Amino acid sequence: MTTDVYRFEFDDRATREEAELTLHLATYAVEGLFGAARVRMDAGYHVDEPRHAITIDGTTDVGAALVQVFTSLALREFGEEAFRVRRMPVPTAAEGRAA
Repeated sequence: MTTDVYRFEFDDRATREEAELTLHLATYAVEGLFGAARVRMDAGYHVDEPRHAITIDGTTDVGAALVQVFTSLALREFGEEAFRVRRMPVPTAAEGRAA
C-alpha cells in the first residue's frame, strides 16, 4: 500500500509568493468544508523555495480536498503551462522504508 503526496512545480510565470498565497486561499476554502481545526490537524504541505515547488499531503480527506482546490485555483490564476503536478508515492510505515 502506498500513500500519495502531490508535488507542484512552478515556472517563472508564478512567483513562489504568488503560489504560496494561492495555497493559503485554497486552505481557507477547505476550511469552509471541514472547519479550521480539522484543516489544522489534517492538512500538510511544504514549500520548497529553491526548487520553486509546493508539496501537499493528500493522504487525508482534508489533504485531498486541498490538492483539488489548489489545483483548480492555480490553473485559473497561472494557466496550464505555468506549473505541473505529480503524484509522489511514498511507502507507508507497514511497508518499511529503505535506509
